[in-house]
Amino acid sequence: MPRFSRIEKVIGITNLKLLQSKKVLILGCGGVGGYVCEALARSGVGNLILVDYDTIDESNINRQIIALDSTLGKLKVDVLAERVLDINKACKVDKYNLFVNKDNIYSLLNKDVDFIVDACDCITTKKEIIKICLEKKIPFISCMGTGNKLDPSKLEIIDIRKTVNDPLARIIRKYVRDLGIKEKIMVLSSREVPIKIQERTPGSLIFVPATAGLLIANYIIRQWVEK
Repeated sequence: MPRFSRIEKVIGITNLKLLQSKKVLILGCGGVGGYVCEALARSGVGNLILVDYDTIDESNINRQIIALDSTLGKLKVDVLAERVLDINKACKVDKYNLFVNKDNIYSLLNKDVDFIVDACDCITTKKEIIKICLEKKIPFISCMGTGNKLDPSKLEIIDIRKTVNDPLARIIRKYVRDLGIKEKIMVLSSREVPIKIQERTPGSLIFVPATAGLLIANYIIRQWVEK
């Protein structure tokens, strides 16, 4: 049975071919971004651009789909790209081992893409992505905080202005307000009050970041097939 025949039963051959023609850039290939990529690849999206500067660490094993004993120390973009091609060898995968900042973000986002997923941790980069995507009219979604949270049922995709109990979203909300942005800024956020911990580095279990990634991928697919 062809690998995407079950998808065709739900959305039809025309929409399946549409997904195979689409290109998505995923910025951040960790806990959330890895599951976004996994779901898009298994949904038949034909072109993926993976961007991350990091290597796989033992501390990633609790939540990142690419983190295994066998992948420790390897570049995240290399491991994820290999995984995508093992799912669908027809998928075109571009990868960039790159820390995105103000100096290189314009050249990166200047590519011909249908959708951008911001799953990175850097607040400055998140702000730049919002500004550039609005300027270039590129559809995008930004993932807010998933650390120190336990309940995936509290995750939702909403406009940044409606987010609650999310410290990262609070910063982005102020940025959007200060710039006078009127357009909707769709984000993945959690209504759950963060669990207080003593350390600066956030804690995490697989449930919230993995579910966040799947919800983002579902949101992207539905933007296309439900039209």
